Amino acid sequence: MINIMIGAGIFVLPAIVAEGLGPASIFAYLICGILISLVMLCFAEVGSVITDDGGVYAYLDRTLGDFFGFKAATLFLLGAMSADAAVANALVDIADSLLPLEFTKALRGLFFFLIFGVLAFINIRGVKSGIMMVKIITIAKLAPLVVLILIATGEINFANLAIHDMPPIREFGEMSLILFFAFMGSETGLSINGEVRNTQKTIPRAILLAISIALIIYMLIHGAALGVLGPSLAQFNENPLGEVANHLLGPVGLTLMIIGAGVSMFGNLSSEILSVPRVLFGASRDRVIPTKIFSRIHPKFATPYVAIIAIAGVDFLLATFGGFKQLAIFSTATVLLVYFGMAIAVIRLRKQHPVKPAKSFRIPGAFTVPILTGIVIIWFLSNLTRKEMLAMLGVIAILTLIYFIFVKKINANKPQT
Repeated sequence: MINIMIGAGIFVLPAIVAEGLGPASIFAYLICGILISLVMLCFAEVGSVITDDGGVYAYLDRTLGDFFGFKAATLFLLGAMSADAAVANALVDIADSLLPLEFTKALRGLFFFLIFGVLAFINIRGVKSGIMMVKIITIAKLAPLVVLILIATGEINFANLAIHDMPPIREFGEMSLILFFAFMGSETGLSINGEVRNTQKTIPRAILLAISIALIIYMLIHGAALGVLGPSLAQFNENPLGEVANHLLGPVGLTLMIIGAGVSMFGNLSSEILSVPRVLFGASRDRVIPTKIFSRIHPKFATPYVAIIAIAGVDFLLATFGGFKQLAIFSTATVLLVYFGMAIAVIRLRKQHPVKPAKSFRIPGAFTVPILTGIVIIWFLSNLTRKEMLAMLGVIAILTLIYFIFVKKINANKPQT
């Protein structure tokens, strides 16, 4: 979960947020941290009761029914694959800055093919192989960030962190919507629930630990970058942390941070290719999507190999034909809609189970957390532009039409569980 959250966003977004909010930008991290904490508490409660593979799809399908299960599966997959493609674009940009090659469209396409092809191969061979790669890359990606924080501590000019004017709440909303891209994805790790031991205890602990560590690292990194570079941080949109390292250590620091960013982004993608196909697998297995081909299991490795190949393939296509910013905004909006569904799922689940099920986790404070989660998500989505809002409504309308034309007929004939 840490590996998924700390991906491309933190290496790109500090400059964008600093440009919009200045020293007050640190509060945008707190706003995003509060929202993701509320959301993941909802995931922890539902996930401690529903422990099937499929993650968010399985949660909404079991609590709210097939219609919401279908919407959750498709929106989540669209959001996750858009995020993967955005990160892959940032990763290839990193390679472009390091390698003495002219990155034509064809060469970028080749890089995308190699990235997703290698990750698909590793994860088809088994969840242990995928998890081991995730562990190694997580350590490798966190090391340079921690070193940067430690070195920058003695070079911070605290005058650069002084807040003289608070921006309007609308600007906080706009910047928080963009920044939230760096916080998304931790729920993807829950899609392997069916392959985790002692789920009722493991999942809530993993959620709280992962969010706490990621938020602390984000705030320390942003504070270090802003404290060292001051207002000039906003000028380095492509590689703000690399510029901090260059300021502190010279060209060697810049090179090391660029490599660290590349490792981090590749690690993010490795976690995604491990986890996201399980959502497609679960939706296909339960016939929430109108095909069963994605529920096939490899006869030797016992992994959902068709789903893995499909996700990696679509990631490749989106990365080839899209760009970072557009994909990031679309991904954020679609995933926030799924998070809103999770808040509703908690309320529904409690009505279904007034008494707390044995060995499950329940959020304190009655319905306070899910209601507050829904309110904050609506505020976040209200900061979409008119064009972005219409695009999202169009996607929802198309998915609704697909459900009633194709999926509802299939669900009417499937066995009830």
